[in-house]
Amino acid sequence: MDSLPIFLVTAPGLESYLADEARERGFNVTEQIPGGVTLDGTWDDALRANIWLRGATRVLVRVAEFRALHLAQLDKRSRKLPWSDWLRPDVPIRVEATCRKSRIYHHRAAAQRVGRAITETLGATVDDKAALTLKVRIEDDLCTISIDTSGPSLHKRGLKQQVNKAPMRETLAALFLRAAGYDGTQPVYDPMCGSGTFPIEAAEIALGLAPGRARSFAMYNLASSLRPERADLPAPKETSLRFYGSDRDNGAIAMSRANAERAGVDHVTSFDMKPIAEATPPEGPPGLVILNPPYGGRIGNKKPLYGLYAAIGETLRTNFTGWRVGLITSEQSLAKATGLPFDAPGPLVDHGGIKIRLWQTGTL
Repeated sequence: MDSLPIFLVTAPGLESYLADEARERGFNVTEQIPGGVTLDGTWDDALRANIWLRGATRVLVRVAEFRALHLAQLDKRSRKLPWSDWLRPDVPIRVEATCRKSRIYHHRAAAQRVGRAITETLGATVDDKAALTLKVRIEDDLCTISIDTSGPSLHKRGLKQQVNKAPMRETLAALFLRAAGYDGTQPVYDPMCGSGTFPIEAAEIALGLAPGRARSFAMYNLASSLRPERADLPAPKETSLRFYGSDRDNGAIAMSRANAERAGVDHVTSFDMKPIAEATPPEGPPGLVILNPPYGGRIGNKKPLYGLYAAIGETLRTNFTGWRVGLITSEQSLAKATGLPFDAPGPLVDHGGIKIRLWQTGTL
């Protein structure tokens, strides 16, 4: 099977960590660019990326590239593409287009031209609500057409039915854990765990569970020759480690326990209701404390947070000797309010329109 460019979408700022993960999984990484990582691979690799890569938001396969200086040219060249090699006439398709620095500047018109070419040459219906999406990108007059093989964002793993306000997406949590040096061989504790994302993600990594094990992907709606067989997944690894979360909100603890049970990691996770000031290290070897405290959306909301961050720092300095700390926040001043001996911060990352970054310490 000929190799294809595969693009792994991720949060800008975390590309290097996704590239490292992809290499560890045996993928042929060819490039890192803002917002993602490019692989050289096959349709089988695209399926494997959807199932196994924890930090990818979606997996795009590039199927065509050509120059288009005006809409008539885009129309003509789109009609010459072998759509039946990739798509099925009985499966609706959604077409999304973006245009940058190009003579074709109207993205809706570009999407309509490509959609009409598919309808009139293949017979497939174009529908804005279709589960299968074709992405058309026109930049510097170069048109790139990719198939979104994932469908819903890959942070939607089909397991976490309960979330609290402003949750950390699983894909982001996985890459922040990697950035904090977590490799599945040490315990993890989140003393402000919300719906349990960090402890559950850490437990899944330690057990070797595939993040995409419980969901389907849009690529199962492609032409039959491209639909790879889904291989049986390996049995979970053994681990003697446990993964911990606590939160002052009893509802959050109930959510965390339910989410851990659905994920099949309840036997290695523990969640308890307690405020941050009462957080103490669990029995056993030290590991990583990682937390995503509130950071307030606007400047005026931040003043009450300085006391909270000071309390976080006091608790961790006093109680967690021998542990490392990873703290995610939006403001240097909030991180400094903890009084913790942070190293240089990690890259800025967009989280729901707020720029956040990871601050971490060595061993306390």
